[in-house]
Amino acid sequence: MVLTVTLNPVLERKLFFDQIVFGSGNRSVSEVLNAGGKGINISRQLNLLGIDNIALTFAGGNNGKLFRNLIAAEKIDNALINTKSEMRYSVNAVDLKAKNVSIFFSPNNEITYSECKLFLEKYEKILTNVSTVVVSGSSPNAECEKLIPLIISKAKKLDKITIVDTYGNQLLSAIDAGPMIYHANVKEIEKSLNIDLSTENSKINFLKQLYNKGIKLAFLTDGNKDFYSSKFDFIYKISPPSITELDSTGSGDAFLSGIIYGLEKALVYADFIKMAVAIGAANAEMIETSKVSFTQYEKYLDQVQVVPIGKKMKLIDDSPTQ
Repeated sequence: MVLTVTLNPVLERKLFFDQIVFGSGNRSVSEVLNAGGKGINISRQLNLLGIDNIALTFAGGNNGKLFRNLIAAEKIDNALINTKSEMRYSVNAVDLKAKNVSIFFSPNNEITYSECKLFLEKYEKILTNVSTVVVSGSSPNAECEKLIPLIISKAKKLDKITIVDTYGNQLLSAIDAGPMIYHANVKEIEKSLNIDLSTENSKINFLKQLYNKGIKLAFLTDGNKDFYSSKFDFIYKISPPSITELDSTGSGDAFLSGIIYGLEKALVYADFIKMAVAIGAANAEMIETSKVSFTQYEKYLDQVQVVPIGKKMKLIDDSPTQ
């Protein structure tokens, strides 16, 4: 069982337009409501991959009521902490002619100390029954930022697999907490930590720093570009397949779902990294978020290239000689 933790969920209002002309009135041709947030996206994708999971998050106000109904309709198992403030929302404007998406977010809602305390209490009750904890997405305020290292440390004490995919002010404390696995987009890391990761050497050095913090697996994705990963102190360069991108929203979450699937199924690194990249690529070709089926990503598996950089892992032949 996997527990996804989302501190800053969002109600997504997706509007479809034949063509968007900025600076003038635009009338949509259709509308779809979605429950969003990185952990929610991961739970949705894990359901399709057949991995049992539960989503822990906040929900408040009228938007929260719609959010609850949406995740119930999707059969996403969940534990929700009610908040006094209204859940944030986004407007995702889809230009069907240009085949692109513009996203506009409302301000974050204010989560109180008492609501964070209830969240942590609920987390501790669920924690004993799961194998893996995934903390993903941004934080709505400073009070919630304090939760992240606590979530990681409590899971580590019970020998749970800990995975972090976050950015912003809480990123440094999340890394310092030493989760087992770390994933983030390169641009998010650069902005959050005010560092430059524009060269191969800078990315490799950053991966080595993460390993020194106790992070065993790390993935520095970069959209549709080649990216770098580490398994302990072994470094790999991964080349994703060439696709026609429609909407990359949730592709990082779809990618991480593939990593989680591989860990839950005890797959070898080379197999689950290819699967994760293929799922992320397939997601970027779709308007829907984190709803990739096996048949949709399988066609990309052989196109993913994984190349070791520097030190190579030695393979020991332990087969019998007689």
